Amino acid sequence: MEIPLSRPDINEDDIQAVVDVLRSPILALGPKMREFERKIADYTGRRFGISVNSGTSALFLCMQALGIGPGDEVITTPFTFIASANCILMAGAKPVFVDIDPVNLNINPALIESKITKKTRAILPVIVFGNPAGIDEVCRIAKKHNLPVVEDSCEGLGSVWKGKKVGSFGDLGTFAFYPNKQMTTGEGGMIVTDDESLADICMSLRNQGRGKGSGWLSHERLGYNYRMCDINAALGITQLNRLDEFVRRRSNVAGMYQKRLVDDPRIIVPFAPPGAVMSWFVFVIRLKDRYADHRDRILDDLRKQNIGVNNYFPPVHLQPFMVERLGHKVGDFPVTDSVCRSTIALPFHNNLSQNEVDIVCNTLKACLDKV
Repeated sequence: MEIPLSRPDINEDDIQAVVDVLRSPILALGPKMREFERKIADYTGRRFGISVNSGTSALFLCMQALGIGPGDEVITTPFTFIASANCILMAGAKPVFVDIDPVNLNINPALIESKITKKTRAILPVIVFGNPAGIDEVCRIAKKHNLPVVEDSCEGLGSVWKGKKVGSFGDLGTFAFYPNKQMTTGEGGMIVTDDESLADICMSLRNQGRGKGSGWLSHERLGYNYRMCDINAALGITQLNRLDEFVRRRSNVAGMYQKRLVDDPRIIVPFAPPGAVMSWFVFVIRLKDRYADHRDRILDDLRKQNIGVNNYFPPVHLQPFMVERLGHKVGDFPVTDSVCRSTIALPFHNNLSQNEVDIVCNTLKACLDKV
């Protein structure tokens, strides 16, 4: 029996929505794209939604819209998917890493101000694994220093922090809809903001630099094609209709894991922080003490038994090209280094059954018993 790391939740309504677009004469820049943008904006309480072809593109366009470029610095976390830092480098700027909180694994707000310089142009916090803890404090610090916040919520759609939806904290927020996310469009992403000027720039940049109301061959600025087509948007609309259900089901799966693993002294089990509704992008445990030294062997053992697992995340600052460009080494961000060597992302999706959770947990414990 194979238990995959992730799996999208597609039903007949999703399939029919895509078929309906394929039977229409408009496959791109059409009504489904605009409807999806409006619905995501409404869901997150923002004025504008700008659809793009990936969460990575969303982050990069935020950098472009803010005018960030060579000589600039953007503060972010080293514990994240690589796109959070790559978007800064792609803009020609420098990512300045700040170590993470050892409990919620998000950027540590207490360490941010020491990294702010005259070159700092923005702060890019990440809602890691869907955990929104501390995002309000990051925004408070940014406001104090008159810095914009690009809220990387690509792992957090559906999460709520102190009554406020994720994506609504920063000057700009981003979402991603890859098939392993809480909801999917196949490939796709979204920028949300309340700032009309930033929204207009993002819409122009994603559409070859065309301006509002300009013709197909009229280009106001340097842009590129980062558009989402109506086929993807139609899937996004039907998926969004079920997002609250998805969040409930993911919370239920997380609860099954928590119940099975919380009493194992070898494991740190994640929980939603007080004040949060967590949409659970993935379920990542950490191994304690000497068990962390054998993490990679345990990953291999689980995979050999057809259980999909991964090391979420390797440290961004130690990726080879990051070391070459920025010169970081082990020990520069000790909490991140420690966490990264201990993580195991377990199989996690909406429809994971109790039996599958039991198999994963029993196999994991048997692997740990061998250490």
